[in-house]
Amino acid sequence: MAKKKNTKLGFSKEQYMEWYELMYRIRKFEEECNVVYYQKKIRGFLHLCIGQEAIYAAMASACHENDPWITAYRVHGAAMARGVGVNEAMAELYGKVTGNVQGKGGSMHFFNAARNFYGGHGIVGAQIGVGTGIAFAEKYLDRGTVCCTLFGDGASRQGILHETFNMAMTWKLPVLYICENNKYAMGTSVERTSNVTSIHTLGDAYDMPNKAIDGMDVEILHNELTEALTYVRSGNGPMLLEIETYRYKGHSMSDPAKYRTKEEEAAYKEKDPVGRIEHVLLENKFVTDEQLEELQDRIKKEIKDAVEFAENSPLPPAENLYQDVYEETDYPFIKD
Repeated sequence: MAKKKNTKLGFSKEQYMEWYELMYRIRKFEEECNVVYYQKKIRGFLHLCIGQEAIYAAMASACHENDPWITAYRVHGAAMARGVGVNEAMAELYGKVTGNVQGKGGSMHFFNAARNFYGGHGIVGAQIGVGTGIAFAEKYLDRGTVCCTLFGDGASRQGILHETFNMAMTWKLPVLYICENNKYAMGTSVERTSNVTSIHTLGDAYDMPNKAIDGMDVEILHNELTEALTYVRSGNGPMLLEIETYRYKGHSMSDPAKYRTKEEEAAYKEKDPVGRIEHVLLENKFVTDEQLEELQDRIKKEIKDAVEFAENSPLPPAENLYQDVYEETDYPFIKD
């Protein structure tokens, strides 16, 4: 939850510091991932969320700790915002047993049920249905939570979205659908995939409240998410938010992103969410240049230490292949 408000800015120094530290950590973690991937230390797919960090920072401050989160394969930022540490995150990318799912998931399949984080899903749009199912379970158990179900603009064209929207509205499920519209589904722009380019209006067909939000401004995001979460948590049923954001890198590491113009990239980088909060901290004298540099150096060291931790961790033994195939659950209606 947000800290005590500062009368001038609307948020406290402590809240700005929390947002900045989390966003900077996610940014530096993924920049390091970019380096070690090209060194062939990370194998398989790798999808970076650089540019989209404000979404996860705002979710961290707006949500309750027991609100479930679920997302797609661009997962690192959301996982870290939900409490997955840099050591276990980097080790998972390396496929090591010390990773957050013991080296079995890799980049696209981070999980941590203890922190109410349910993935990390590689199949486009699959998490929309799973998130709706989690919301059904949460309502059944009367937990007073909201399942935040994130998906990209590409997944908004999947049939499962319409099936789950219909069910969620019919049953008034506590699910907040969040479309991270970063403008491109792999290499195809939103405008080339459908005549419906304002993705949030897809909710209109089901009388689902919906809204588009600036995804580069963490303050706006926090306020809008807080309002939406309150609406859903009050028993009104689901809501759809389209968060307009931008990824600075390609779809994955194999994508040079030549389908974008330099002018477009530069325009979005002028609104960089990390740089924006850094400006707020310095302009309002919340930190000095020296204090900010000290914070940045500490986080950079954390990331370097995480790489060392991952490189020195063992690979999972062969017998782990058959472990954790099934998991105990506290949902009573599926125990037997």
